[in-house]
Amino acid sequence: MKFVMTQAVCPEGLQMLDGVADIYVADDQDPNNYLDEMKDADALIVRIAQCDGHAIENSPNLKVIGRTGVGYDSVDVKTATAHGIPVVVTPGANNRSVAEHAVAMMFALSKNLVEAQWEMCRGNWEIRGARKAFELEGKTVGILGLGAIGRETAKICEGCGMKVAAYDPFLSKEKVEGFGAEYYENYEDLLKASDVVSIHVPLTDETRNMIAKEQLSEMKKTALIINCSRGGIINEVDLVDALKAGEIAGAGTDVFCNEPPQTGDPLMNCPNLIVSPHSAAQTREAVIKMAQMCVKGCLAVAEGKKWPFVADKSVYDHEKWKDAEWAEV
Repeated sequence: MKFVMTQAVCPEGLQMLDGVADIYVADDQDPNNYLDEMKDADALIVRIAQCDGHAIENSPNLKVIGRTGVGYDSVDVKTATAHGIPVVVTPGANNRSVAEHAVAMMFALSKNLVEAQWEMCRGNWEIRGARKAFELEGKTVGILGLGAIGRETAKICEGCGMKVAAYDPFLSKEKVEGFGAEYYENYEDLLKASDVVSIHVPLTDETRNMIAKEQLSEMKKTALIINCSRGGIINEVDLVDALKAGEIAGAGTDVFCNEPPQTGDPLMNCPNLIVSPHSAAQTREAVIKMAQMCVKGCLAVAEGKKWPFVADKSVYDHEKWKDAEWAEV
């Protein structure tokens, strides 16, 4: 059995393949650049990388694609599914890590920590009087997407004394209120009412640019917005304009339309914006859980067993899976 990895998973994940599979680590985000290695690959594991239809169609032995995370917009799932290739994901493995990162950004912005450090290191002690800092207690946090990560974020915020409101088109009012959040049927109304907005929706055709110039202009001038989900949900050009114009007080983003962003990207030199390199899920604990869950799922699929945590379960309607049994989780 052969595993190809765009980048190596952590040692705890690699250890699971000892004596089980040969491993080729490409250190390259595009499998099209090493199709000679993909020709006999049973499994491909991608991290921050792309796997398009061309790579899939030119990997004749490929049985499974693994993604160390819950998002899978970087993989051509439609083409993989058409070929009967499950795309394994790792739901739940990084919930706490991403939620803590989102809340950390809220605290950093509300206390003006980044600007304070830079200014103090330049000798500007008077930055202490900038009057940008404020308390989060009693403020309303609007959770956009009340899935597992959104709920974990809400739980932490509630523990900090914040009021929680939420929008999720897939959950009923009773379900949202059952999680202890105020229900909003319209996400734009949620944006207007919130002091802090935290985004936890996937990137789809429906969510792309769902927060743009119009929505940003209707938020409170004192509001913060945090994106630890996917680049493209907030229109980046409009976000920069809103921050420069003072239409919102600050923003934090862990994700970008183009990753990695170039040093000249306007987001890299924008006032009241803090950034991190798509690292919210990269805590020691989450990295190990994601790697081990991904490898376990890929091994199960490569051995001809149905693994439940895949991007599109309709893949198991494919002819090649008609006699397969479900794997033990």
